[in-house]
Amino acid sequence: MLTHEQLRTKALSNKKVLQAFNADGEEFALLDVFLKARHAQGLTQAQVAKKIGTSQSAVARMESGRGAHSPSLATLTKYAQALGCKLELRLVQGAGE
Repeated sequence: MLTHEQLRTKALSNKKVLQAFNADGEEFALLDVFLKARHAQGLTQAQVAKKIGTSQSAVARMESGRGAHSPSLATLTKYAQALGCKLELRLVQGAGE
């Protein structure tokens, strides 16, 4: 079984995957932070789902970045709290220029 880092390296070696990743880089970076924090806490997706009142499949969709819509700020806040973390957002002048 591949580790998260090995899987990421393998996936990003595919040009199409790398282009999609770069297009949504900030979103994927945030999702990666959540995934790493969950692993650091030793929690499964099912355990996080139970803490925030949702299903394991919903947590999996959120962590993968796939799904019909992006998770709400409320959901991200609950997820962070389930990991013993605090969600902080910043507005950065000139980003994306």
